Amino acid sequence: MQNAATPKRFQRVVVKLSGEALTGQGAHGLDGARLARIARDLAVAAGEGTEIAVVVGGGNFFRGVQGSGKGLERARADAIGMLATVMNGLALERAIESEGRPACALSAIAMPTLLETYTRSVALRHLSKGSVVICAGGTGNPFFTTDTGAALRAAELDADAILKATQVDGVYTADPKRDPSAKRYDRLTHDEAIAKNLGVMDTAAFALARENGIPIFVFSIAEEGAIAAALRGEGRGTLVVP
Repeated sequence: MQNAATPKRFQRVVVKLSGEALTGQGAHGLDGARLARIARDLAVAAGEGTEIAVVVGGGNFFRGVQGSGKGLERARADAIGMLATVMNGLALERAIESEGRPACALSAIAMPTLLETYTRSVALRHLSKGSVVICAGGTGNPFFTTDTGAALRAAELDADAILKATQVDGVYTADPKRDPSAKRYDRLTHDEAIAKNLGVMDTAAFALARENGIPIFVFSIAEEGAIAAALRGEGRGTLVVP
């Protein structure tokens, strides 16, 4: 039976994938097995008829907000972080293609010798052909997180939902790793999430999603098939709705 908390089948979604999700058991870099598993999950989900754009982070290589501790001003640190997302995007593109699914990595920062530059029309064209589109390079500007990039791309591409793949299976009343009594929400409204300060996404990202009426499904990426299950309405997680 379909979990009431999970979304219906969507025609087009943006999957927000952290760079850390690609590290496996390691602290940094790419884990080949984890990369292949997530690519397989995305390929299966796309094969079932959903148009999928992926916004990938770069925290497994470099996180911009950590730059001040390395003697870098924020704008320069964020530029390095955006380049890290491009590395992940290229790796994910190849991994999805290896699963027999067409994929196209696009960058918000122009680097035409490596990959196409992101524009809305280019992304929509690839989506219409059944390709998984990987949106790398963040927003192309400093001071914005990849959460904000995901919300921006979802609004631009008229996505039906944002699927935020995390390390926990939804939104909780407190951090479940620190507080064993924390309870998971099945369903929330945007207003409730803001009032309870639940940190579903960063403030700018959440504002974009809220203003454009885009639901957010927060779920765990830990298990194989998690993305496809979420799209089928079988996944465990929290649905945040307008």
